This record gives sequence, structure tokens and C-alpha cells, in this order.
Amino acid sequence: MKHDVGTIHIAVTRDGPYIVTGEVALSEQTIGVDANGQSEQWIATDLPSPGKKFALCRCGQSGHKPFCDGTHAKVGFDGTEVAGRTPYLVRAKEYDGPDLVLLDQENLCAFARFCDPNGQVWNEVGAATNPQARRTFIDQVGKCPAGRLVVWDKSSNKPIEPHFEPSIGLIEDPAESASGPIWIRGGIVVTSADGEQYETRNRATLCRCGASNNKPYCDGTHASIKFHAK
Repeated sequence: MKHDVGTIHIAVTRDGPYIVTGEVALSEQTIGVDANGQSEQWIATDLPSPGKKFALCRCGQSGHKPFCDGTHAKVGFDGTEVAGRTPYLVRAKEYDGPDLVLLDQENLCAFARFCDPNGQVWNEVGAATNPQARRTFIDQVGKCPAGRLVVWDKSSNKPIEPHFEPSIGLIEDPAESASGPIWIRGGIVVTSADGEQYETRNRATLCRCGASNNKPYCDGTHASIKFHAK
């Protein structure tokens, strides 16, 4: 099912949940690993449609995860947004290769670890010159859910991005025995509690454990605290 991205919107509420408006596909996205325990693939399980307006838990303590049940108010959740609002291309560090550039904004890391196989993507960009190495590199970077990592094509002067229909994924990370962030895809608009729009991106991850130090975005803390959404 295709969705009109213009009708899908996520509003961060002050010390409360994410309010999602618009009919959007919802799924569980599990990090599948290879025989060596390295992140290899996304395993998707479709979830029932929650309707055209719903609230996703942001404090991590709802008894009805992934949805909000009002617990944030009872526990005094501090959801203060601290993420910078400078555009990604201004903040990202560049790793230059012959044909491609790897862009990296480290504080967006959601600890999905797709960057690690094959000797790590930071070391691969210089070797992504033959067709197979190029495909592997682009695929590996494109699996980064947070959009921390982006491939920039020198010949077209444009990013190379995977195609996503507007959708929301709830990440599960069995290898880390943790539940990960909310993965928003396909250019869904996110606005802050003060009404300012964040940069709209193809890939981004929103914190749902309540402990990120880069709210509303994930910073990987869910893995260290072993957050469980189930």
C-alpha cells in the first residue's frame, strides 16, 4: 500500500508521546545477524494498522508499548529535546573515496551495527571502485536505520539512498537482547514540541526507551540499558 507522505506527520509532545497522524504502515523490524553475530539483514513483520491517529510511547515505560498509556505523566518523564537542528550536510564528517564519499553524523548512531561487516564502512569507501565492492558498500550504508551514514556520489553530486515508502518500524535487536528505536522512513515530517520542523530525511530513528541524550533521536542508549518493549 502506498501512502502520501504529505499526510503523515509525527509531532513530539512536551514530556509526552509522539503523536502520529495519517495512515501509515507499521512493522516490527528485527536485526538479523550472520554466523559471526554481525548485522546482516532486516527481517520485517507487518503489524496491524493502528488507525489514522495514534500515540507512540516516548518514555519507555508504557504498559501498552509501543503505544502510550499515559505513564509518562505518572513517572515525571523529562522528554526535553536537545538534538541540534543544523542540516545533516553541514554537520556530517566526510570520508573521501575515489568515486564516493561517506558522510557520517556520529551522534545519530542507533547502534544497529550494519556498518561493521567487511572491515567497517569507513575503511571500505576507498575500495568501492569496482561494481561488486560499490554495491556492497552502498547496501551496507543504506541499511543504517538512523541515517547517520550516507553515501554521496561524486559523479551526480547527490546522495545514494534506498527507496522507502513512508513507514514506521519498531526495531528489535535480539543480538543485544534489547529493543531499539522507532525507525521512520520515506521522508516523514517530524515537528518538535515547540512547533519547529526537524529536517525531513529518508531515514531517521526516534528514541523510545526514554534515555537518549539526543532526544528526540536515538543515540544507542537502549542497547546499554537493555531496554525491552515486549
